[in-house]
Amino acid sequence: MSGQNLTSVLEAYSNPVELLRNSKIGMYVYPVVAPEFSNWRDEQRAWRDSAVLFDQTHHMDELIVEGPDAAAFLDHVGINSFANFGLNRAKHFVPVTPAGHVIGDMIIFREREDKFVLVGRAPTANWVRFQAAIGHWKVRLVHDPRSDSRPDGRAIYRTHYRFQIQGPDAAKIFEKINGGPVPEVKFFHVDWINVGSRRVQALRHGMAGAPGLEIWGPYADKHYIQSTIMEAAREVGVDLRLVGSRAYSTNTLESGWIPSPLPGIYTGDGMMQEYRDWLGADSYEAVGSIGGSFVSDNIEDYYVNPFELGYGFYIGWKSDFIGKDALTRMKDARNRKKVTFEWNREDVLKVIASGFEEGTPYKWIDFPQPNYASSSADMVMHGDKMVGMSMFNGYSFNERCMLSLGVVDADVQEGDVLTLKWGEPDETGKTSTERHKQADIRVRVSPTPYAREARENYAESWRTKSNA
Repeated sequence: MSGQNLTSVLEAYSNPVELLRNSKIGMYVYPVVAPEFSNWRDEQRAWRDSAVLFDQTHHMDELIVEGPDAAAFLDHVGINSFANFGLNRAKHFVPVTPAGHVIGDMIIFREREDKFVLVGRAPTANWVRFQAAIGHWKVRLVHDPRSDSRPDGRAIYRTHYRFQIQGPDAAKIFEKINGGPVPEVKFFHVDWINVGSRRVQALRHGMAGAPGLEIWGPYADKHYIQSTIMEAAREVGVDLRLVGSRAYSTNTLESGWIPSPLPGIYTGDGMMQEYRDWLGADSYEAVGSIGGSFVSDNIEDYYVNPFELGYGFYIGWKSDFIGKDALTRMKDARNRKKVTFEWNREDVLKVIASGFEEGTPYKWIDFPQPNYASSSADMVMHGDKMVGMSMFNGYSFNERCMLSLGVVDADVQEGDVLTLKWGEPDETGKTSTERHKQADIRVRVSPTPYAREARENYAESWRTKSNA
């Protein structure tokens, strides 16, 4: 690609939307992990009925931040309060722009007073690295980017392996691999357990509607750790399923986390222009894509703020963080709210049936997830008025329905039936989009999290707190 940074890439387009809607990056890929180990239906079912092993080693960036100013630096960059962030804890770390637009999120672990590990998608890692580069903080950063989406036979190495075990039978596996009962770990706290002969850190967490433990350690131990877990499950009679990348990407539909909001970095002067100059022409922000029925010449129409995603309650108002003034102004506004959309069965079947008929079909719905763009933005309508935006969708075998996560206007109520515009309104340069026509799909506004297990058994967090 010509150009050395995001700024020079954008200069070739009339606006950022044109760049992102015509990206040729192709399908969004979860790297390295096999698409299926058994079949994605049974793999989804297992996190509800027995137990699953998620291999999270390859699809996330890891960023280590350490040094005398590490805590003060991250407190300044993210919206979170660090006041109660002790050792062996984790937080959901969210930075925003000076205008209050969400850039992304990561899970942040505090390993020492002066050392933190952040794990998640590239936009947040990039922003944290930029802030360290332009500031005068006494910090050192080590960046381990996610594995190559298309390695073409090249060997892949990471700093750490990362697994998560969860499901109703997971406790039996934990006790077996630990050689006895595991310590009672509070939600989003970290403790140490045994996995065979290895001593590993474990985070109390959950991604698919039931809490579990996330463990990590040196990448060289990955095979030993995985085989030990699988053997322990066999010995205690648990149907533990390895989850492939097809099913993994749908687990959030039941638990309510929107994983890929568009980074709000394409507008703004000062720091934001400097950031676009800093980002490379091959960065996530430069080559990513927008898919969906919503098309606007104003890229800011795709942005979201923390209140809309349900993150407002953990803003550290006593801290002096980037974007604080903007969020102070937004706090008492009528912000949109996060919801789950339950897609109408008959309308989904109508879309699928069109693929077996002559003529131009509706946009194909890939199962279990039509993940054809880095960020999705489908219009949600009440009559002729757009009242929301669907941002992440897929099929849940556990719920036997298509679901999507998104935001709606404040006056939309749970139970309201709205219309989702499915498919692109016109042809784009995206190689992941076939020629098609748009469809109207009825959607019922439903709770978030959608899965009853997640609503009732997660500790109080962004998943269970009111969006008010």
